[in-house]
Amino acid sequence: MRLNGLLCCLALTLLSGAALATDQAPIKEKAEAKAEVLEEKAADKPDAPPAPKSEAITPTEAQAVDPAGAAPLDDPITCLARSIYWEAKGKDNADMEGVASVVMNRLGHDGFPGTVCEVVKQGSETKSCQFSWWCDGRPDQVKEDAEYALAKEIAGKALNRQLTDRTHGALYFHDRNVHPSWAKEYRKTAETKKFLFYKPAGGDAR
Repeated sequence: MRLNGLLCCLALTLLSGAALATDQAPIKEKAEAKAEVLEEKAADKPDAPPAPKSEAITPTEAQAVDPAGAAPLDDPITCLARSIYWEAKGKDNADMEGVASVVMNRLGHDGFPGTVCEVVKQGSETKSCQFSWWCDGRPDQVKEDAEYALAKEIAGKALNRQLTDRTHGALYFHDRNVHPSWAKEYRKTAETKKFLFYKPAGGDAR
């Protein structure tokens, strides 16, 4: 009798989860469609103003995308949120927002790809990834739900152009604990508790 009750509860839990996923599907699709439009506008007009309310991704829509943190990286919200999470999870909001700004700044800049996912994955074909987490050989599935939820919130704001660029146009960053040789070639624009941010002193990015 106890086993039957347990099986019944398990079945109800699975059905509830399936129903929730079904309810979230239209919200997810709407968010991804909005993100693609916003991504294209950001690439075409890097200095565009914040998205109007009708076009902006809402917090609810952002959270409906990749809820388990395990989806393939093939949409702007997931690619941006996963980068924010893996580069700066557990750190200050300023660190996470800085990572988001660098991705968005690259999106509209000569020398970088034209989509968020391409920016995040750049260099993977030659094992010279621009974002280290993408080439570290470790699983990319999210482990901390609360921190990933915050990363998605910041990703939504960045795509909406509602995020203040505290990096002042930076295209590069590195952890304070490392001293890459390339940093000498660029001008430091900002710093947070974890990162230092840079952009070219002149000429195109590379």
